[in-house]
Amino acid sequence: MSNYNVNNSTVNALLSWIEQDIIAIPEIQRPFVWKSSKVRDLMDSLYKDYPVGYIITWQNPEARLKDGTVSHGKKILIDGQQRVTALMAAISGKEVVDHDYKKKRIKIAFNPIEEIFEVQNPAIRKDKRWIPDIAEIFQQGFDTFGFIDSYCNENPEISRNELNEIIQKLSQVRYSSIGIIELAHTLDIEVVTEIFIRINSAGVNLSQADFAMSKISVNDKYEGPLVRKTIDYFCNLIKKPSVYDNIKDNDIEFANTENFNKIKWVKDYNTNIYEPSYSDLLRVAFTFKFLRGKLSNLVSLLSGRDFETREYKEEITEESFEKLYDGVLKFIDETNFKRFIMVLKSAGVINAKLVRSQNALNFAYALFLLLREKNINASDINKIVRKWLVASILTERYSGSPESMFDFDIKRFAANENPMTYVNNVEAGELSDAYWDNILIGNLDTSVSSSPYFNLYIMSQIYDNDNAFLSKSITVQHLIEERGDVHHVFPKKYLQSNGYNNRRQYNQIANYVFTEQAVNLAIKAEAPKSYLNKVKEQINKDKLLIGEIDNDDELIYNMKMNCIPESIFNMEASDYEQFLQERRKLIVNKIRTFYERL
Repeated sequence: MSNYNVNNSTVNALLSWIEQDIIAIPEIQRPFVWKSSKVRDLMDSLYKDYPVGYIITWQNPEARLKDGTVSHGKKILIDGQQRVTALMAAISGKEVVDHDYKKKRIKIAFNPIEEIFEVQNPAIRKDKRWIPDIAEIFQQGFDTFGFIDSYCNENPEISRNELNEIIQKLSQVRYSSIGIIELAHTLDIEVVTEIFIRINSAGVNLSQADFAMSKISVNDKYEGPLVRKTIDYFCNLIKKPSVYDNIKDNDIEFANTENFNKIKWVKDYNTNIYEPSYSDLLRVAFTFKFLRGKLSNLVSLLSGRDFETREYKEEITEESFEKLYDGVLKFIDETNFKRFIMVLKSAGVINAKLVRSQNALNFAYALFLLLREKNINASDINKIVRKWLVASILTERYSGSPESMFDFDIKRFAANENPMTYVNNVEAGELSDAYWDNILIGNLDTSVSSSPYFNLYIMSQIYDNDNAFLSKSITVQHLIEERGDVHHVFPKKYLQSNGYNNRRQYNQIANYVFTEQAVNLAIKAEAPKSYLNKVKEQINKDKLLIGEIDNDDELIYNMKMNCIPESIFNMEASDYEQFLQERRKLIVNKIRTFYERL
């Protein structure tokens, strides 16, 4: 049996199926990503009888109901949502929602004399040669003869017969052929998911999360649109609070729900530490509620799949939607989210740039929510989540096959009565002395300033409230909060003038420190031996030249804070490699101490 059938239908029939809910399309409240000019081009292609691509649909798999009967379900639009929405906007006159959740009409104008389409604008509205909105042509009861009389009176250069032929041709657009590829309802969910994620839409690869969102959106029976809106609006609000009023004004139905009240706190909450996308939210909610890591499994469960019998059952669909809904509500809960952010801050994460692995953050939140659901003591939750986050960054645990590792880890955390036991087991196996003494030191041999290991070092400095290099009152945290930059212990220009011309040499992360700009300017391009002697002189002469440090104990303490070996007081360019080796070891020791104290 073929995996799909290819049929031809008409634009009119397709729009009719959408209106009758025979084909389910994620409702028009979702942001429309096409530019208005692309809608214009689509109408022009239909008018000229050009092919406009295929719509791909899939019938939900047959699900066995509790009474023994079989539900066939509705067809789901797998690909072509933007084209269908464009047709609904241009022909049916439906409003669409832009990226800021503002409702708007996309009005396509038509010039019958020149037979060209254009996006409506003020100039077109004033020009009597244009039909400013073609949607009026497609309305039921449109008075063709009255329109022709009126138009020809204002535009005598076109005859009534000519205009009648053109208007008839335009109205026939609704009967233009459109191809529909119907995927077989017998196809396995995994196959359909694979087909879905291989399709490109506007140049963006679709993901399993996109497919899951589509599955959620079209299931009215189990509050699917409400769940989807809660996810979508929360994730947009946390990044762009200004869309709050647009959501409230343009989606009154959702604004009157309890879910809207549950997410509106986000508009007044300012954090740049963890700003989840809908994919992140889905992954976290799914992982901690279903104790699984593969999002393709979520699509299967929402379809009602029984993994043991390979049948589809309505009760599994119902249970899966209930669990997912609960997971979403736990994710967006103000108390949960804010407590999680506090846990991150308590581990030195004060900026999103300090944790480049979104998967590490996602699993940390899934773990936090799981432990809350297991009624683990709050202080224990904080410690477990902090240590696990840092351990997963150290080992790059979720960089290779994150879904498999999510699946593996969440099951073991759920199975352990004392979740700290699992942390300790992983620590013993992957963070042994060999890791600290060899592997991590080797990992610090890099010039990539966004290195997770350098970021962990910065987190340890924030955790210890360390002062910036050669500063007495300005901390590393202050500089990061004010977008301060890292500078070089061995100045870049100094190294370049001494033969270190390769970026990988002078930009080693072991040569980086957070320093006030004034301190960096005072250091100029001098050897460490030279500028640090000036610091010593200012201590003896009580005249500040570089930074604020004015006594020996503070200087030594500042060096220790910033993992600077004391041997640096005698170092020049020829000692640079030795300095890097010594500092890498000191950085590793600081990270290790930080991890052990979490």
